[in-house]
Amino acid sequence: MELKKIGVVGAGAMGNGIAQVAAQIGCDVVMRDVEMRFVEGGMKKIEGFLGRSVEKGKMDSKEKDAIIGRIKPTTDMADLKDADFLIEAVFEDLDVKKKVFKELDELCRPDVILATNTSSMSITEIGASTKRPDKVCGMHFFNPVPLMRLVEVIRGYSTSDETIQTTTQLAQKMGKVTVEVKKDSPGFIVNRILMPHFLEAVKIVEEGIASIEDVDKAVKNGLNYPMGPFELMDLTGCYHR
Repeated sequence: MELKKIGVVGAGAMGNGIAQVAAQIGCDVVMRDVEMRFVEGGMKKIEGFLGRSVEKGKMDSKEKDAIIGRIKPTTDMADLKDADFLIEAVFEDLDVKKKVFKELDELCRPDVILATNTSSMSITEIGASTKRPDKVCGMHFFNPVPLMRLVEVIRGYSTSDETIQTTTQLAQKMGKVTVEVKKDSPGFIVNRILMPHFLEAVKIVEEGIASIEDVDKAVKNGLNYPMGPFELMDLTGCYHR
């Protein structure tokens, strides 16, 4: 089935980025959040990003307007009922996500895939809140969504091969590089590898081995990483100096 309309639940940093990349490939998008101020904030972020792309000559204003015109902002969950594919991007609270998925399960057609953008939570447990666990998967984008190329496609215990294939194809159509996480394991691939890096970096500073600045400098110049661990933790809010 061709995916013509994408539903996005959540208009924050991840949600508005996902809505943007979906609209950029020609899909109609419904972006929903609990309050209109959040939805309007998400639309402003999209307009700002696309505006900068126009200024840099990466697209013209007509293309920008067409992309924005394909995104419908809303606070009404019922507006998602005709979507061909749903992506949840609310904040990382398992109970909230399970509630959203239960509501989407009752609202959407039985053949519609429900994907969660969680960075670490159990796809199996989220899927168990629905009557279609075979059509529930993880679709973990990275921030900022329009610029970061990777999407982790994650299997829950009951996720079907067809669901993984369809989700992977959609992400690739969005211009993303995809990896399949074959087992539902906390942190998936990237965050599971990243967390030990963060912990060791903190230990090095706490033990007086090196300063924060020198740890970042060492990692960037010795491992050729684009950012040091503390710079990345500052960006993602994992560490407070």
